[in-house]
Amino acid sequence: MPKITSITGRLVYNSRGSKTIEVEIVSDNSFVGRVCAPSGASVGKHEVVSFPNGNPQEGLQILKNNSSKFVGLDPSDLKSVHDTLRSIDETPNYSKIGGALAFAVTIASMESASKSINEPLFKILSKEKQFKFPFPLGNILGGGAHAGPGTPDIQEILICASGAKTIRDAIETNLAVHKELRQVLEKADPFFTNGRGDEGGWAPKITNEEALELSAKACENLGFTLGKEVSLGVDFASSTQWNEEKKVYVYDRAGFENSTDEQIEFVSKIIEKYKLIYAEDAVHEEAFEDMAKLTAKFPNTLITADDLTVTNKEILTKAINAKSCNAAILKVNQAGSLYDALEFAKVGNDNNIRLITSHRSGESTDSHISHIGIATKSKMLKIGIVGGERIAKLNELIRLSEHDLIRGMAEI
Repeated sequence: MPKITSITGRLVYNSRGSKTIEVEIVSDNSFVGRVCAPSGASVGKHEVVSFPNGNPQEGLQILKNNSSKFVGLDPSDLKSVHDTLRSIDETPNYSKIGGALAFAVTIASMESASKSINEPLFKILSKEKQFKFPFPLGNILGGGAHAGPGTPDIQEILICASGAKTIRDAIETNLAVHKELRQVLEKADPFFTNGRGDEGGWAPKITNEEALELSAKACENLGFTLGKEVSLGVDFASSTQWNEEKKVYVYDRAGFENSTDEQIEFVSKIIEKYKLIYAEDAVHEEAFEDMAKLTAKFPNTLITADDLTVTNKEILTKAINAKSCNAAILKVNQAGSLYDALEFAKVGNDNNIRLITSHRSGESTDSHISHIGIATKSKMLKIGIVGGERIAKLNELIRLSEHDLIRGMAEI
């Protein structure tokens, strides 16, 4: 049985150039687990706190002061590592140590354990004997909080190679659509600068409707039929439009406002017209009843909760009881520790909620979430298409395709 022999942390930077923390855990003086914590731009109000008082350095100092508590633990005993973190910070939102620290410590511990026994991370995170690949879900066109002024209000238009039979085919199809969309955008606007948003999606100066139309055109130009070989998805990130005081969704860039009923109709028309396979955060983060209406109306679309459930098993249980979603995002750093996230995944899987393991807009070049998506039986892996921090996850899936335990694609 391996034992943790040291734990250290350092200040590093994410893909947006923002400060974050990286943690190294060494077991038996030999096996290094190293993890960098990501961060989001579109953040749910019920997510855990990333850093104590917003200061990554403060979290690192807390780790340094308490490092001896981890020495001697079995790195594969995720609950013991989690409980040790909780002995330092008992707050529900990790306000003392920060969720970023909980994220990095718990995943680094499991990576160290996987190296010590020479088994892939996904295998030691799950008791399953056989595994399936989640479908990569990638941002092809960005707006909202992930892109600049003039881009669409809708935060992400996504592509999923829903007809792919292998993980390589799925990745190559997403790449092809992303490249073709650039050509389509350049024809529509000769002055398009090829600018991209935080997650690598193109960031053109066009309307919501134009963004959807041109994304569909890129698919059709390649000979694909929407809803067959490929499918579009949309992350509406509606909490960023919601005006709590006025009780309306304000689309500043498009110049209109939606009442609650108008928002549901707005989303419904997009789902129907573009045959969406995936609709995320279609209403604001506390609109459980409105999400339930969409879930009932579109049983064959992944009506996905992100800000609504924030990888919190208690909130997910509330959403399940209200029938507010049929799919949910799993972001480990929303929950804090990996243990918390796996508890969330268990509730989802036990209640037929389809999981989508997701990156954040401020990412690292780590590829651990590729393993986490496989281990949690996620149906999709929302990890982008281009950019080094996104490609790192995709390339890890290619490597894992050589593993005998993973066969075929998940059933959406």
